Amino acid sequence: MRILVIEDEAKTAKFLKKGLGEAGFVVNVAGDGVPGLDGWQVLTRLRQEHQRAPVLFLTARDAVHERVRGFELGADDYLVKPFAFSELLARVRSLLRRGPPRAQETIRLADLEIDVFRQRATRAGQRLELTSKEFLLLSLLARRAGEVLSRTLIAEAVWDMNFDSDTNVVDVNVRRLRSKVDDPFPLKLIHTVRGAGYVMESE
Repeated sequence: MRILVIEDEAKTAKFLKKGLGEAGFVVNVAGDGVPGLDGWQVLTRLRQEHQRAPVLFLTARDAVHERVRGFELGADDYLVKPFAFSELLARVRSLLRRGPPRAQETIRLADLEIDVFRQRATRAGQRLELTSKEFLLLSLLARRAGEVLSRTLIAEAVWDMNFDSDTNVVDVNVRRLRSKVDDPFPLKLIHTVRGAGYVMESE
C-alpha cells in the first residue's frame, strides 16, 4: 500500500516516512502540492477530479470551523498536531478498512496466501514470520507473478530508492525471503532468472 505524505516541515516528513515505512507502507514525500498548492487546494483538486483516495489531514489548526471546512471539502479524517504516531497509524488503517474495495486484498499462488491488508502470509496453512520489508517484497513478486522483475525495479518498489549495480541488497533479501517461503516446502515459488532478476511462479 502506497501513501503520499505532503508535509512542509522536513523533520515531521522524515518522521512520518520512517514510521509508516516500518509499518509496511511504501511512502512518498512531497513538500507541497504541484504547483505549490496547499492542503486545502490539493484536496479540492482531488475531489474535483473524482479521486476517492482517502485523505487524512495533519494540522496544527484545531478550530471547529477548520475541521468542518476540511470535511466539507472531502477529507476523510483529521488529526491535530502534536499527535502520537500510534494514533496516526490506527487512523490510517481505519481509513483503509472503510475505504472503497481494493482490487486485491488477498493474493493466492499455489499454496501461498497473502492477506495484503493484515500483512499476513501463509504457505500450506502455516504462518510465515516476515519482516515488513520481506512482506513488501513477497507481495510485489506475488502480485506480478509470472513477470520477471529486475533488481532495480524491486529496489525502487520495496526500498523506494535506486541502488547501484554493485549493491547486493536485493539478492540478500530475496535469499532471506526464500529461506522462509520456499526452503521448508517442496514446491519452490521464487526463481532467479540469470542476468534479468526474479520471478514468482508455481510451474
